[in-house]
Amino acid sequence: MNELLSFAGSYWWLVFPLSGVFAIWGKSLTEASERRHQRKIELYRLKHPAPLAAPSEAPPTAAAQPVPTRTPLEHVQRMHDEVDRKWLTYELDAAKLIDYPMMTDVREPLTVAFLRAKREADALRPEPSAPVARDDLAAYRSAVTSYDVAFQIAETEARRVRASGFTTEERQRLETARRLVTVAIDDAATAAERQTAYRRARRELDGLIVLPDATVSSLEEKVAGAIGQRPEPPRP
Repeated sequence: MNELLSFAGSYWWLVFPLSGVFAIWGKSLTEASERRHQRKIELYRLKHPAPLAAPSEAPPTAAAQPVPTRTPLEHVQRMHDEVDRKWLTYELDAAKLIDYPMMTDVREPLTVAFLRAKREADALRPEPSAPVARDDLAAYRSAVTSYDVAFQIAETEARRVRASGFTTEERQRLETARRLVTVAIDDAATAAERQTAYRRARRELDGLIVLPDATVSSLEEKVAGAIGQRPEPPRP
């Protein structure tokens, strides 16, 4: 111990140059450690690439702006339009009405209730851009709700009974009319074939189903002008 203290006392001046060496060595170790740390980070990034930003994190664009909420009147009108759209799938399709004849049978109470509810809702629908009082909006909403419910009930019953209320002979006539309507709107058929099929279909339905005017007009349009078209030139 005494010898160590004697050596330190004799060579105390070595502390200054050695301290510089130790400082440089320590700095080198620190830099090497930092480089190893950076390499580890780079390797981690390569193995685990950063996920793309979620859509919610993206900056808002014009297309991403919130859609304005509909007014109460617009909401009721949308309900009204939706029930009308469902009804038009029957009214403008003769074949579908033949499949579900109750939808136009005014002898059926459910059909009458549906048609009456539709008429009331149509009558209470406000004119475009016209001011609507709170009581009028409430009455209109009630009418549209009744229309929606009445249509759903009538449609459900029509799909349940289909043509069960007709005799066997009448059901055969309905089936024949259904096939003829398919021919009448078939673009592959000639004008003469479509004209004949249309007229025969109308005769088969006579006394069984009364097609609404809109249905007849739509059917004639689907025949694509075959009704009343000039005769085809005779084939050689």
